This record gives sequence, structure tokens and C-alpha cells, in this order.
Amino acid sequence: MTLAVRYTSARTLDIAPIETSAPGPGEVELAPAYVGICGTDLHIFHGDMDARVSTPAVLGHEMSGRVVRVGPDVEGWRPGDAVTVMPLRWDDSCPACRSGHQHICQHLDFIGIDSPGAMQQRWTVPAATLVRLPGSLPLDRAALVEPTAVAVHDVGRAGVRDGEKMVVVGGGPVGVLIALVARATGADVRVVELSAHRRLLAEELGLIAWDPTDVDVPDLVRHWTGDAGADVAFEVSGAAGGVDTAVEVLGVRGRLCLVAIHPKPREINLHRFFWRELTLVGARLYDRSDFEQAVSLVADGTVPAERLISKVVSLAEAPSAFEALEATGDVMKILVECGDEQQGARA
Repeated sequence: MTLAVRYTSARTLDIAPIETSAPGPGEVELAPAYVGICGTDLHIFHGDMDARVSTPAVLGHEMSGRVVRVGPDVEGWRPGDAVTVMPLRWDDSCPACRSGHQHICQHLDFIGIDSPGAMQQRWTVPAATLVRLPGSLPLDRAALVEPTAVAVHDVGRAGVRDGEKMVVVGGGPVGVLIALVARATGADVRVVELSAHRRLLAEELGLIAWDPTDVDVPDLVRHWTGDAGADVAFEVSGAAGGVDTAVEVLGVRGRLCLVAIHPKPREINLHRFFWRELTLVGARLYDRSDFEQAVSLVADGTVPAERLISKVVSLAEAPSAFEALEATGDVMKILVECGDEQQGARA
């Protein structure tokens, strides 16, 4: 048996023992050390994904930990190895997979949403999902590799280039990570964020952040770009007003990258798309190369993951952490500590 954080119904989580078994062929048992709570987890918590999530559901997909046991036919891994997990399992047979886009498989199992996630003391996953971590990388920082991989993929999908002017609408964890990854690419970045706490953190990381309630963001962008408009905008807020801002700031042939999950349809200024020949691209997940680049960015400090960690709570405190994230914008990333991370090394 192992303890796990489970979603049972809208706004209800519990801590409960669940059955465990030895890893089967091609599987590895992990001891999760830290698991981040992300926006998707909050959508599940709110009940927005009940049509997809089978209850009780063990949450969590942003994780770091260590190998405890390996199943038959698993090579290259041994107890104590530090890992994160790329939480995707695809069928390799649908049209998306056949065209080389396995990460958006039409029958995708997103582990931690469609199947049990990492917020438990022991977790069995396919060995193929493991991504090796450098031994020098602290495991709390490594829990931010998955959202960093999201940012790497998003910046790639938008085709961000050196010298481009870019606006990120929404300065939460993923928005800030997108800004940091794009800055490392050479982009000149501005972040739009309502929370004073999040704006301050962005500024402490060397980013320029604007309060949309205090300034006219499109007007500032016009002055900043010499009336040209931004080359790229990222919508990471999940709000209708964020969509409007992201469209409005773009210059001729600008690109809008949609990152946030919008639980209901939004109105969008299609005339603006027609008039300026704008492009809209979706960015959903990531592939292995995104994950491997994310490991490097976190390990070398390009992404200062420790600065984004607001709080670390125990497994038992996880339900209250969900409430805290929902109640205030004065936090960035909360990690759930699932147990003694050295336990996996001793097993």
C-alpha cells in the first residue's frame, strides 16, 4: 500500500492508501520526491475535467524522484537513479502518431489525468517515460522540468527568433518560464500580469512586467516597437481579456501562441487576423527533445527553478495547498513532498 492524493469530486481531495504491485515488464517503480501543482490540476480540482477524469483519480504529473525497482526486460535504469517523467503514453497507430506527432496522439494517455499520477509515495510507470536527471540537480528544482518543457515546446511552436519583440500575457509559472526560455533564445520580452507578487518576481528575474490595470498595454507596445506591434504574443492567462490583449498587441503577420486552457469558447477579433494577416498556433504538450532541453536549462540555471518555488508542503497538506493556489495570486509554484527522497536510493 502507498498513500496518495486523490481527486474524488469537484473541490474535494483526500489522502488515501492505494494498492501497489511490483513493476511488470517494461515498467519501473519510482519514489516520487516532489510533485508540482499546476493549472491543469486546478482545472481537475474545480470539476472542469470530470468528463475525462475517472474518480478517484491520483493527481500530479510535474515530478522528480528516484528509481526504486525495475521490472523485467528494463535496461539502463537501476535503483537510486534520479529521474523525471514525460507523462505521455500514446498508441503509435492513430493518424497523429503515424504522422510523427505522438505527443498529441488522438488516444493519448496523459499520465496524471487519464491514468494515476505522481502524487503518491510509490508510482509505477513505463520505463519509456523516464528522463534522466543529472546527479547534481536538486530534486526540488527538478520538479520544474516538466513545466519548463512546456515552455520550450511553446517557444518552438511560436517560432521565436533572436531579436524579436514578444509579449507574454499571464505571468504565472508557465508564463514566466516561457519568458525565460524566449529570453535565452534572444527575444526581447514583456510580461503582462495582474498579480503584484508575480510581477515583482518576474522583475527580480530580470524581466519587464506590466500591470494591465495600471497601463494601456497595446499603447505601451506601440511605443516600445515604434508602432510596429509585437512579433509574437503568448496567451497564458486563460481569461477572455487576456485573449483580447494578446491579439491587440500583435503587429503585421504577428504570431499568437495559445497556451492556456480555456474551459469555454472565447470570442476573438477575427477581423484583426484578417487585417494584419496574423497567425494563431496551438501549443499543447511537448516531445522528448523538449524535455531534454528543459533538463539542461534547469540544471545550468538558465531557468532559476528555485526562485519559482513558493512553498513545499507534505503529502497530508496537499488539499490545503490546492485551496491556497486558488485563493491568491501571491504564490507561483507549490510542491508536494511525497516522502524522503533518499528512500529510493536506499531501496
